[in-house]
Amino acid sequence: MRDVVYLDQIEQAEALLKPQRIEVLRRLAEPRSCTEVALELDQTPQRVYYHVKRLLEAGLARQVAQRRVRGIHEGIYQAAGRSYWLSPALVGRIGLRQTRDRLSLGYLVDLMEDVQADIAALDLTRPDLPSIGVSGDIRVRPEQRKAFLDELQQTLQDLFTRYGGAEGDAFRLAVACYPRGEPDDRT
Repeated sequence: MRDVVYLDQIEQAEALLKPQRIEVLRRLAEPRSCTEVALELDQTPQRVYYHVKRLLEAGLARQVAQRRVRGIHEGIYQAAGRSYWLSPALVGRIGLRQTRDRLSLGYLVDLMEDVQADIAALDLTRPDLPSIGVSGDIRVRPEQRKAFLDELQQTLQDLFTRYGGAEGDAFRLAVACYPRGEPDDRT
C-alpha cells in the first residue's frame, strides 16, 4: 500500500468522490473481503462488491488474495493508498493562473499546486528520498512586516546563490508565508 495516491484522471476522481465508496475504501485500509466490509457497513456483499469493482477499475484498490469459502472463490481487497491527493488540474479554475506576483495569495495557491504535482511525480517507494518539512508559527508586528519579508527573501536568495550551481542533486525549495487566524477563529 502506498502512502499517497495522486489522482490525476477524471475517472479516478469520479470513482472516489462518492460517500459510500469512501467508506468502503476506509474499511479496505486492511485487507478484507466484500462480505466483511458489508457486515461492518450493514450493507449487502453485492452492494459492497459494486463499489469495490469501481475502485478496482480506477486503480484505487487492488485484490491482494483469494480464498475459498463454501465452494466459491472470495476476493480479498485492499486500498491502494493510505491517503489520496486530488490533482488541482481536475478541479479546474475560473480564469487564468494568477500573475506571478510573489506577494499575492494567488501565487501561493499556484506554488502549492506545483509542489503537489512535483511530489506526486516522485517514486515514493524509494527509501532514500531526501526531503525536509518545516512548519511553525511566528508573530510579526505590522510595522515589522516589510523588514521580515525582506530578510526572509534575502536569506533564501543567499541559499539559492550558494547552492544554485549546475552540479549535484536538484532540489526544489518552496516557502509559504501566509496570515493565520487565532485558534478560536479556525473551524
